Amino acid sequence: MTGYDPPTHFERKVPIGDDRERLTCNRCGWIHYENPKVIVGVVATWEEKILLCRRAIEPRHGYWTIPAGFMELRETAEEGAQREAWEEAQLQVEINALLGAYSIPRAGQMHLIYRGQMTSPEFGPGPESLEVDLFDWDDIPWDELAFLSNHWALNHYNESKHLETFPPFTVPDEDVETVSGRKPS
Repeated sequence: MTGYDPPTHFERKVPIGDDRERLTCNRCGWIHYENPKVIVGVVATWEEKILLCRRAIEPRHGYWTIPAGFMELRETAEEGAQREAWEEAQLQVEINALLGAYSIPRAGQMHLIYRGQMTSPEFGPGPESLEVDLFDWDDIPWDELAFLSNHWALNHYNESKHLETFPPFTVPDEDVETVSGRKPS
């Protein structure tokens, strides 16, 4: 259940030709598909430093994160990552690679995290950030990162920062069971 309270003429059932329960209208047969949300974000850097935002919103208020959030309709994933960088950190960033594609079934989310270069050292907190700062690798507040996906993206950035091309990273094998409830294949 997603927390959605459907009208009384909707029920969960397996539609003809399908293989899973869907929220279906008993009057007309229309199916309300509940699909994963796409999160887009960027590991943004300036002169070897990594930009992080301290969250001013829940979940994880007060914890540090890379600029990221829900993708909007009618924008590309790259545009969404750039928009989130602006909204959360008031910065312009040039996307240069898809860093990671992280499936998180338990949260109903797909994270597309990019690697990007800030176009200037100017930044500041947006409405969803308490503060924003640039960190040297050794100064990243690892114990205060908001989400497991932040750890993955930052570590994958560090692995790929000197590479021009590379395949996007995925959820590390040791975390597959945590995010999906299934053992790695």
